[in-house]
Amino acid sequence: MSLNNRISIEITADQSAAITAAFEQLKTALAPVLVINLTAEERKSMLKMGDKTLAFVNKTLEYAAQNPNLVPSYVDLAEARKDNELTADIYGIFQQLNTLLRAMEDTGMVAGGEAYEAALVIYHSIKGASRSNIPGIQAIYDDLKQRFPGRGKQNITPQP
Repeated sequence: MSLNNRISIEITADQSAAITAAFEQLKTALAPVLVINLTAEERKSMLKMGDKTLAFVNKTLEYAAQNPNLVPSYVDLAEARKDNELTADIYGIFQQLNTLLRAMEDTGMVAGGEAYEAALVIYHSIKGASRSNIPGIQAIYDDLKQRFPGRGKQNITPQP
């Protein structure tokens, strides 16, 4: 709990089981579609679609369907339309998941920040108790000091 407590809830065991089951259901439903696993280099070099690109592709494929004489013979228009439909479907699912992920990230950040703030207050209390030589505290402080995610000593190189 933080000094500025914005959140105080828990995920029950039943909720956790339901969430896990829902994810398994989602993974099973999407398994026949999610068959690609790109490398980092492939991801970097791929053409990417966003809202504007999606609209551009939609309009281009509409014009191509209305004017087949403008479509080069080496372009499979039916396959392009099929890819575009899949893209739109995946993008819609992605937007829903992204909204959920953002909400999870926000909630996790607030809860984590509050827990971290409380841990810092406790850590500094233990540190003070250690400096006062309170019996049994030094071992606790030494253990926590090793785990403290502070910046540590930084090498400062003088500028010539």
